[in-house]
Amino acid sequence: MPKRQMKLTAFCHPPGHWRMPGARPTDMDFDENLRFVQTAERGKFDMVFYQDSAAVAPSYYLPGGGAEALAEAARCVRLEPLTLLAALASVTKNIGLIATVTTTYNDPFNVARKFATIDHISKGRAGWNLVTSQNVDESLNFSQTEHMAHDLRYERAQEFYDVVTGLWDSWEDDAIIRDRSTGKYIDPKKLHQLNHKGKHFQVAGPLNVARPIQGHPIVAQAGSSEPGRELAARTADVVFTAQVSLEEAQDFYNDVRGRMPRYGRSPDDIRIMPGIRYVLGHTESEAKEKYEMMLDEASVEGALKSVQRLCGDLDIRKYDIDGPLPDLPPSNAAKARQKMMIDLARRENLSIRQLARRFTFSLGHMVYVGTPKGLADFMEDWFTNDACDGFTMLSPYFPEPLDMMVEGTIPELQRRGLFRTEYEGRTLRENLGLPFKPHRAVRQPETMCG
Repeated sequence: MPKRQMKLTAFCHPPGHWRMPGARPTDMDFDENLRFVQTAERGKFDMVFYQDSAAVAPSYYLPGGGAEALAEAARCVRLEPLTLLAALASVTKNIGLIATVTTTYNDPFNVARKFATIDHISKGRAGWNLVTSQNVDESLNFSQTEHMAHDLRYERAQEFYDVVTGLWDSWEDDAIIRDRSTGKYIDPKKLHQLNHKGKHFQVAGPLNVARPIQGHPIVAQAGSSEPGRELAARTADVVFTAQVSLEEAQDFYNDVRGRMPRYGRSPDDIRIMPGIRYVLGHTESEAKEKYEMMLDEASVEGALKSVQRLCGDLDIRKYDIDGPLPDLPPSNAAKARQKMMIDLARRENLSIRQLARRFTFSLGHMVYVGTPKGLADFMEDWFTNDACDGFTMLSPYFPEPLDMMVEGTIPELQRRGLFRTEYEGRTLRENLGLPFKPHRAVRQPETMCG
């Protein structure tokens, strides 16, 4: 039996710590984005993942904010990811291309159409990171006066997924026949009307794009709350998660996989990939120097703003910055991420200042600081102890960290037989070791609803 091999995602969240020596901006530069993706493809990564939000920068519009409050918000501009994926698809060959699109402030037909199109352009390498919006500012850009409640966002997401996947099954795989002799362009028996009527959506269909190359593009999910885990067990092919200890990662891994049979799914039909925020140096001391430089780079005010969105209605700036984190009211942004922040503060007895800088850098993820070989050791430990199926690698700036990983860590993992030396297939599903998604007319009795 072949040895199980880990899966890897390169997370692109530009511009990162753009003031670091040698850092280059990637937020609005297509060539720099292409360089990042091509480096990941050279390293045989399974996919590159673009996070997104439909607002400028969360938590910067606080009392007394405005334009001045955005002065240090490096991530206030970025390229729209689906347009970017379509461009990248034409100049890459093997690497999967995944982007975040929220179910809270979109409609299913448009999302289904765009991802199906990118799957065709890329010849089967598209993926959708299905999220419910955390950023409360997004509501103000979509004619809403307040952010949708957490539980309602997940309820809407469940139905949204049903509609999108139903639309992807509008046409069977061989429905487009283009028969010159009869003049028939399609086989009408292989067209399926959706006619979805639910609580949140009414969508007639069919989709005006042929069935995607992968059957369904990969669906990724990133929520770690109770509703998020349930949604992942029901819908996800890939789970991006934030876990900060081996034990927590093992618990999460077993929990999500254990929920899947209730939805008729095998635990082997999902890939769980916790994030690692990594800082690499040729020596341990060099890596630690880079890490301290990035921690010191952020102003106190900027660091506080980055965690404010997880503090519910409480204004963290009113408290002693060198005192402990106060008890926080529930957050309507990201409940699991808020818990991680609170746990970190309590576990390590951090002041608000220390917590803000640490959490701002980590984005809530495990942080590794060391050499490329040491990173391979860390990844092997988690992977061989059944804490994950692979990792989402969060580069703190661009392009040096990913370059160092591809040149140092990847060869070490390959030498140990833990990571591929060549891509196994042409589609993202094939490279992830996940099966083609058959049309629902084959999977179950004829129905297109839900």
